[in-house]
Amino acid sequence: MGCLRLPWRPGRCSKMAAQSWLESLRGAKKTAVVQDGKRKVHYLFPDGNEMVEEHEVSNDQLMVRKWRQKSQLGSRSPWQVEVGETFPGAVGSLEQQLIQESSSNPIFTRKDTKTSFQWRIRNLPYPKNVYSATIDPDQRCCIVRTSNKKYYKKFNIPDMDRCNLPLDSSALSFTHANNTLIITYKKPTEILQLEQEMLQELKKVKVAEDGDVECKTQ
Repeated sequence: MGCLRLPWRPGRCSKMAAQSWLESLRGAKKTAVVQDGKRKVHYLFPDGNEMVEEHEVSNDQLMVRKWRQKSQLGSRSPWQVEVGETFPGAVGSLEQQLIQESSSNPIFTRKDTKTSFQWRIRNLPYPKNVYSATIDPDQRCCIVRTSNKKYYKKFNIPDMDRCNLPLDSSALSFTHANNTLIITYKKPTEILQLEQEMLQELKKVKVAEDGDVECKTQ
């Protein structure tokens, strides 16, 4: 994933890491538009990397977060989605064809709530007692697997890495319904505070005329 996240350093104070990340967001050049009931904000960081977020205007819920990196030669990588759906227009034509051909395969997406990080894995038809969700503290990731060895998925939580926060097994849970596995990780207080501070910062950003927020600062 091409995102700007602080590396995990066991000796680094999580409070300092969270503050450093907040200052990085504050220092980025930001442009915002309101479109279709969503506040879309484009961040341009000093190193040329970019982030786009979309929040529901009505309740400030984060719906989309995606990243694009700039290489040393000046070229830009494809957008990498951290939160939200990956739509066909956001992927290359070959990848799009593979997705269409494999529509029955498990589909992994992240869609958070106000109090939790949440991931949905569609097209998993097995009963709930087949699944397990665990934390690997050494690799700083969540692991989902089935006892029938039909599915295995390992993923990190970039927000926790950026703030250098340890993963807590007691915060992780899952449920299963309608062929969809829903994994939930309860946000710690540090993340909730950071998100509230950033929302206050975003409300200070002047909203531009309706248009493509991704192109405004280029």
